[in-house]
Amino acid sequence: MRLLLALLLAVFAAGTVRADDLRPGYMEWTETAPGEWQVAWKQPLTQRPTGEPPQPILPDGCHFTAPPATGTASAAVTGQAQVRCDGMLAGRAIGMEGMLGQADMLVRIAPRDSPVDTLRLTAAEPVVRVPVEPASGNVWRTYIGIGIEHIVFGWDHLLFVIALVLLVQGWKRVAVAATAFTLAHSVTLAGATLGFVGLPGRPVEAVIALSIVFLAYEVIRAQRGEPGLTQRVPWVVAFLFGLIHGFGFAGALGEIGLPEGDIAAALLAFNIGVEAGQLLVIALVLAVLAALRRLALPALAPAIRVASYAIGITGSFWLFERVLG
Repeated sequence: MRLLLALLLAVFAAGTVRADDLRPGYMEWTETAPGEWQVAWKQPLTQRPTGEPPQPILPDGCHFTAPPATGTASAAVTGQAQVRCDGMLAGRAIGMEGMLGQADMLVRIAPRDSPVDTLRLTAAEPVVRVPVEPASGNVWRTYIGIGIEHIVFGWDHLLFVIALVLLVQGWKRVAVAATAFTLAHSVTLAGATLGFVGLPGRPVEAVIALSIVFLAYEVIRAQRGEPGLTQRVPWVVAFLFGLIHGFGFAGALGEIGLPEGDIAAALLAFNIGVEAGQLLVIALVLAVLAALRRLALPALAPAIRVASYAIGITGSFWLFERVLG
């Protein structure tokens, strides 16, 4: 019952958070001449700062050559600045002010005569040291972690996966449906990220919310003994909606950006992270359902019903929010 309560609390909590809560920031250092750097950054914030906007924490031996130019765009603080540094950045610490909660930021360092390096800042570690030698697996580690966080903290994708498991339940059928969902969103994620296909973001987000409402309704119908299309052929529905969810993943990845020269590796790593997070969620929900069957069978049907209504109400709220703006 504790596992059940944890799952239901997570579902209800979704209504109070942003549907897609992963909005990483970025900071890019580009060396234009020896010791001269062009620095640009974007830091998403939940509310406009009341004081001075957050600024990068410069390494020792570096200084702004002029006051940074800052502004706001899409619920984020943006900035650009010219920075002069004495010597190389390797071995020095770079950071960002105002890192709170689940905030994270990618830092891309592009020296003129050295390989590009990718670092990551978090609220727990807002300052990191630039490696003396760029780590060979940096891009993989960074983008796999971002992919995992995107499925775990991206509530709209998360609720779709939970509803799919609640409907299908059997692990073999869940595996088939999850594979279809994976194949579909991998295709559109790659195509949209690389610029081969594209859809406007707002309709995509609305259809993603609609997919959550549809699955919640299908679960409720199944509870009434009225199996719908998804229960009969879950892999077909999962594949079709997976195509749309792939555009949503691509939109999130577009906000983050891909490192030049490592686009293929970053895209693949992000997708691997998404799948790892998805498998984690599926395993957790199946474990909760198995525990209920074994320890509290009479509570299983009511629990699924309550979770379905909670998911449907949350998806409906997001749908109206995204359609009406």
